[in-house]
Amino acid sequence: MDQKMDFNAPHSMGTTIIGVTYNGGVVLGADSRTSTGVYVANRASDKITKLTDNVYVCRSGSAADSQVVSDYVTYFLHQHTIQLGQPATVKVAANLVRLLSYNNKNFLETGLIVGGWDKYEGGQIYGVPLGGTIVQQPFAIGGSGSSYLYGFFDQAWKEGMTKEEAEDLVKKAVSLAIARDGASGGVVRTVIINSEGVTRNFYPGDQLPLWHEELEPHNSLLDILGAPEPMNI
Repeated sequence: MDQKMDFNAPHSMGTTIIGVTYNGGVVLGADSRTSTGVYVANRASDKITKLTDNVYVCRSGSAADSQVVSDYVTYFLHQHTIQLGQPATVKVAANLVRLLSYNNKNFLETGLIVGGWDKYEGGQIYGVPLGGTIVQQPFAIGGSGSSYLYGFFDQAWKEGMTKEEAEDLVKKAVSLAIARDGASGGVVRTVIINSEGVTRNFYPGDQLPLWHEELEPHNSLLDILGAPEPMNI
């Protein structure tokens, strides 16, 4: 049966987003595939958006919905910072995301993970799924790839991780979702937030771990076609 491609379908981010706390801060991670129906509209999109200097949000679901929520929250937090004369806390930012998501729950199709660091409570992760619920968690996962990761996180996550251990966990988890979830793909982006500031990292496909039955990355299809046949034993 022929499958018709709807190029007028809304952009949605069948995706994988992750937020993890560690001993000193948080690590956020996401893949980079944005889809329009079954068509990949952008293979290198950035799904981790800055809200303030110390708070970022991971976006999933409808790209348009998640972007407009992020834009409104950034605007309100900027006003909040000017009025108070100090940066907004992570909790304030997460509750603004929750307020907008809940008050417009009948119109929005987006799930968000808010992560950041402040001097009052350190590193924090808040999950704001569809409907506008807010839950503070030591780690949060979202998007279509999350269904492949719950068991992995139950086994791999631990309290008191170092920054390096937390980022390695996020990178492994996103690469696993890319391998298993058809709607996740592209590269892996991470954001590390702690008392020293923000560090952004970028990991292309040839720097990601390979999982069962995954092929080695190649520059083109010709490389694959010209590869030698596997040996028969």
